[in-house]
Amino acid sequence: MMFIEIEVKLGIIVHGYDDKNKEIEEVFNETDYMKKIISIERIQSISEKYILVKSSHGRVMYWEYKGTMEELKQKLLDININIA
Repeated sequence: MMFIEIEVKLGIIVHGYDDKNKEIEEVFNETDYMKKIISIERIQSISEKYILVKSSHGRVMYWEYKGTMEELKQKLLDININIA
């Protein structure tokens, strides 16, 4: 299993879907980043602002990360994660 250290703050937790198939979201406005060491396998996607990660109980979370998408991409390449 591969891990990566990143600085993140919680942005959004998706708790599931309502009866109209709309996401049930809990939005956070944290001010401080915290260091995390996370499993690469939890990462679903990376955008300019968020890392989408799997969580427990079928939830997903959007984490805001410190730095740029290019910096994060380079961290992944440095540990031999293939990016096409």
